[in-house]
Amino acid sequence: MPRLDDTALVRAATAGDREATEILLRRHYPRIYAVCRRLTGNDADAADAAQEALLAVSRGLNRFDGRSSFTTWSYRVATNACLDELRRRQRRHAAALPDEFTSGRADPVGDQVTARLDVDASLLAVPEEFRVPVILRDQAGLSYDEISAVLDIPPGTVRSRIARGRARLVELLDRGNQPGCPERQKRDGT
Repeated sequence: MPRLDDTALVRAATAGDREATEILLRRHYPRIYAVCRRLTGNDADAADAAQEALLAVSRGLNRFDGRSSFTTWSYRVATNACLDELRRRQRRHAAALPDEFTSGRADPVGDQVTARLDVDASLLAVPEEFRVPVILRDQAGLSYDEISAVLDIPPGTVRSRIARGRARLVELLDRGNQPGCPERQKRDGT
């Protein structure tokens, strides 16, 4: 199949073309997964949420009305799938990190992993109404108007929530980097 734009692929997919559906899903999976990864905070939940999002996209293609881009619409579906996954996860007990991730030895790769875990943990501590717009802007690269369409809120509200979410994230990361901070003590073993 020649390289078709999303609109042509959606038309073909809704007409029953399985190859078009597969191309569309493969094309958008990396971005959907990236958003899910940041929203859920771990690979396992992100994979589950991304899978649910792909199923919802393929089942809901006939409801895609073209008022926004397919990418924006798929982000909305993915965001909803992630929020559902987070609600399910709240009902499960959170597992502790294995000791090898929290050891105090000097390790540049381990430090990068720890930094990413710090960002992920801090993001999860940001209230959902602020976290989702921050991730859609900073991770997914959506414009304010696209985020407005995804979340069905005014662009001014998007700007405000992103500013408040980023401020909260900085506050949480700064607090986690203070000596004597309980989170840092757990990481450093001090």
